[in-house]
Amino acid sequence: MIETVYQLVQNDDKSVKAIVMDENVHYMQMVLNQGQGLPVHYSNSNLYMTVLRGTLSIGLEDQEIHDYPKGSLLKIPVDVRMNVHNRHEEVLEITVVKAPAPAAPARQA
Repeated sequence: MIETVYQLVQNDDKSVKAIVMDENVHYMQMVLNQGQGLPVHYSNSNLYMTVLRGTLSIGLEDQEIHDYPKGSLLKIPVDVRMNVHNRHEEVLEITVVKAPAPAAPARQA
């Protein structure tokens, strides 16, 4: 086979899964239930966040938290403080693509 096949999470349990982590790109899948979120941190690369289901609640830098429904694609530049949560009843599922692949881990806020 020429292609490499990866499997995404197929349930509603909280998950932050690194799907592809190579020298070109980082591709992650996250599933968050109501009230769950990520630690506040800074983006360590340009990133593209796609809402696959649910509603993403995200605060960037000192902005108020904004909600983005299923079908939204956010582009967030490097070194932006991010506060990512699911404030809604429906399960939130997002993918995050970091390009180029970051050289260092994200730093906590």
